[in-house]
Amino acid sequence: MRFLNWLAQIVSVTWMNLRNVPARPSSTIVAMLGIAGVVAVLVAVLSISAGFKSTMETTGSEDAAIVLRAGSSSELSSGLGADDANIIAQAPGVRVGESGPLASAELFVIVDAPKRGSGTDANVPLRGVGEMAFDVRDNFVIVEGRRFETGLREVIVGAGAAREFAGLDVGSSLTWGRNEWTVVGRFEDGGSLSESEIWTDARVLQDAYNRGASYQSVRVKLDSVFKLLDCAFNGWACALYEQVAPSQVRGMCF
Repeated sequence: MRFLNWLAQIVSVTWMNLRNVPARPSSTIVAMLGIAGVVAVLVAVLSISAGFKSTMETTGSEDAAIVLRAGSSSELSSGLGADDANIIAQAPGVRVGESGPLASAELFVIVDAPKRGSGTDANVPLRGVGEMAFDVRDNFVIVEGRRFETGLREVIVGAGAAREFAGLDVGSSLTWGRNEWTVVGRFEDGGSLSESEIWTDARVLQDAYNRGASYQSVRVKLDSVFKLLDCAFNGWACALYEQVAPSQVRGMCF
């Protein structure tokens, strides 16, 4: 009975408001536009949140770790020497493939590229990677062209960067600073953040930007035991810290 009374009240109030719409069209339109605006903003915020969550989930892997210098909050503020990178690659717990330890010492710089449509320059990461970079990322695949050749100023472009920026088509030539680069391929990486980057040979990038033999991170694949238990990974990170104490590195599990 209470439910019927409650329903009758809703119908009565709704009908009364509908009958009064012709008497106050302006205020009704303003209210409708206000509600529509709030809903649109809410949907946009939720869409951004869902997209960011999806990207982060596809970027990570339970058996992958990124090693940075202790105290670094990002790759840009991190710094590792060549000896440090070698110690990390040879550390117990790093998976070994047919060609050696699955570890990729990497660095990156920020370059400018014109955005499609507007033509205004925007920042895009140019990442230098090692030969194992393609093996430590499970979903990496070349979808057009080929990989860059070691020692040459060639780049491959992520699918996301190719969609957002102009001039990154396969076969294009790019000039950053005094250096000219050739786009030789386009890649996908399962929708991860890597697709928003441009990749080249790490040693070529070091030479082009006077980075010496320094890196900013080392990405490794771990043996299966370390991906099963957080305590096992923490033990691996602590053991690695003790081996590279002068450089004070830390492990970050993804």
